[in-house]
Amino acid sequence: MLPRAADEAALRRVARRRQRDDVQRTQRVDVRYSVAEKQAITAKARSMNIAGAHLVGAAVMAYLEGDLALLGQRTAIDDYIDELNTLRAQVAKIGTNVNQIARVLNSGGHPQPVDAAVLARAHRLLDTVRATVVGLDAAAYSATTGKAATE
Repeated sequence: MLPRAADEAALRRVARRRQRDDVQRTQRVDVRYSVAEKQAITAKARSMNIAGAHLVGAAVMAYLEGDLALLGQRTAIDDYIDELNTLRAQVAKIGTNVNQIARVLNSGGHPQPVDAAVLARAHRLLDTVRATVVGLDAAAYSATTGKAATE
């Protein structure tokens, strides 16, 4: 997957945000990388005109401060999308029930005087359910694409 320009700009902002301390940093954390990982880190750092350690430190601190999420990590957006999907399933079940009522009323037989009014309301309710499902789908899609833009 290719990096997005917005992601690169956000990473550059995070890396540039850290101010120099008055005293030199003396604490050290050793990390092991594969050859490919180290090459990717140093190449990205070079393209940003900063040291590799600075890039790694800035990315870790951004994660700790809540500015970045790890790939695959659940976020509030994930919970929101799951909630929308659950709500959509529940609303769709209402539509199925109303559809069954309408089918029975339309099947012929001996209609009762109230059947026409119930059928009209059932059709209006089905329209409302369809519109609600479309709105839930749009909200879930919007949340998903917004989440993808921030990853």
